[in-house]
Amino acid sequence: MPAAHRFSLYHHARSARSRRGYTLVEIMLVLSIIAVLLAAGIHYMAGNLDIAKETRVKGDLQTITVQLRTYEMQNLFMPSTEQGLQALVTMPTSEPKPTRWRQLLEKDALIDPWGSPYKYANPGKHNPSSFDLYSIGADRTEGTADDFGNWNADANTSGN
Repeated sequence: MPAAHRFSLYHHARSARSRRGYTLVEIMLVLSIIAVLLAAGIHYMAGNLDIAKETRVKGDLQTITVQLRTYEMQNLFMPSTEQGLQALVTMPTSEPKPTRWRQLLEKDALIDPWGSPYKYANPGKHNPSSFDLYSIGADRTEGTADDFGNWNADANTSGN
């Protein structure tokens, strides 16, 4: 058999083998590597999710505080504790009734990242001359260390 013909057969057999695709072992190896990388990424990102939720709460407290101040400027008083933050979403029917009411927030803006409604008290326990605005945090228990409120210096919000 001439050498050129042998090379041609070898080349043909090699190219046919390479066209068959990947073996199951190769595919499983690649999938295993991807799974390990994803697991490591999720593990390292878990702490970032908590930081993101805390940052969102701080932003929400600032936004709601601005809308409460807008309500106060329009009506010359803040919503009562009984009216709560709902007074920014629907017109209060109890006293003191606003004279110049308009919707200032959507209802879903009053829910914290952990699914609990933001809390409001006027006058506040922490801010007796103003109001308290806070989230009960990830544990969903009021009065614990993970609560975020406008009385916290690190929340960058001011109820006064």
